[in-house]
Formats: sequence, structure tokens, C-alpha cells
Amino acid sequence: MAYALHRFAVLSVLSAWLYGSAAVAQPEHGQAERATQILREVDDLWRGSSSHARVAMQVKTEHYTRNMKMEAWSKGKEETLVRIVAPLKEKGIATLKSGNNIFTYLPRTDRTIRLTSGMMLGSWMGSHFTNDDLVKEFSLFEDYTYEMIRPEGAVDSLLYINCIPREDLPIVWGNIVFTARKKDHLPVQAKYYDEKGELMRVLNYKDIRDFGGRVIPATLEMVPTNK
Repeated sequence: MAYALHRFAVLSVLSAWLYGSAAVAQPEHGQAERATQILREVDDLWRGSSSHARVAMQVKTEHYTRNMKMEAWSKGKEETLVRIVAPLKEKGIATLKSGNNIFTYLPRTDRTIRLTSGMMLGSWMGSHFTNDDLVKEFSLFEDYTYEMIRPEGAVDSLLYINCIPREDLPIVWGNIVFTARKKDHLPVQAKYYDEKGELMRVLNYKDIRDFGGRVIPATLEMVPTNK
């Protein structure tokens, strides 16, 4: 299965999304500050001080393909709203993050559900993007420890960072290996591993474009490796 999000607006709010196992890699000496700088940049890549996006999502499996369109807004790191605008069946479903509180609104039943921390890594609308991917409750820069690594088969034009979640946070990933371009630190790929070191999903960043002076990947493709 592969899931792709394509961005149409100046900035995207669907911040997603980086993370995997260091394999047999060794940390590079004196690279801690560089890793810090890169992850801080990536954390703020789409969001900025505020953002507005129109996003299309395609969920493709062996048996079917479904498409959705969304509109999203953010202000800083604490306020995010994502609302589905198509298809008609899901139109109006919305997810809101305000501070530490996250809610989902279901227009058909006129109900608002508060999401708990345990629900954040659940599937969002049947895709392999999670609720946390959507509103980014956990920050790669703030909620992980990290080190520069050079895994087997590393490409010289790329940088590799091993990200390990803090033990006091309810994050299910064992670690995430994040890859960025050396020349501009734009993300290329993130590999998510479970606590046993097995690769669970791969996030590919594609189609780099200039949106009103901000250069970002316009397409995110999430590929599960266990299905």
C-alpha cells in the first residue's frame, strides 16, 4: 500500500513526519549541533509562524483507491485545524489541536470526540498516516534524542540522523532514521522502526517545489512494510 499527500497551497500544515533503525551505524564525531539544527529546521519546514494549505490524499491498496481533499490551517505549534472538504461522505469531518487538547468533530452525529494520547498513533481516515502525523502532537526536535549516523550503503550527498523517543513519552516507535539532503537539509526519507528493530513504514518526500518562496516537498508517500 502507498499513501500520497499532494500540497496545493503556499504552506502545508500537515506536518509529518520523520523518523527509523541505525543498523550497524556509528555516530559521527562532533555532529550533535548539526543534527539539532537540521531537526529544528524540519520541524518548522511546512508550518512557519502560520500556514494555510489545500491538500489531496490518495489511499491506494491492492483492491481499491480512494481520494480525499482537505483544507488545513495552523498558528505556531499549538493550534492546528484540518477539515475534509471531499468526498461528500466525509465532508465536514475535522481534527483540531489546541494546546495539549486534540478533538475530532463528526458532522453526521454532531459529536466532538477528545483524542487521548493512546489514540494519537491510530490510523487517520483509513490511511497509514496517524492522528499524530496530522496534527503533530509530538515534536521530532523536542521529544526525541538523536545522533548523526552513517548506515551501510549511505549516499555521500545525504545526511542520516537516528532519532530515539524519550522514555517518558507514549511514543511507540523504537527509533526513526531520518534522511536529508546535505546541501539544503530538505527531507528525503524517514524510516520508522518498532521496539524490536523491525522496519514498519517508510515515508518518502517527493516533488520538491517552490510555494511562494518556501521550497518544500509537495508530495508525501507513506508505504507500510508489514502489509
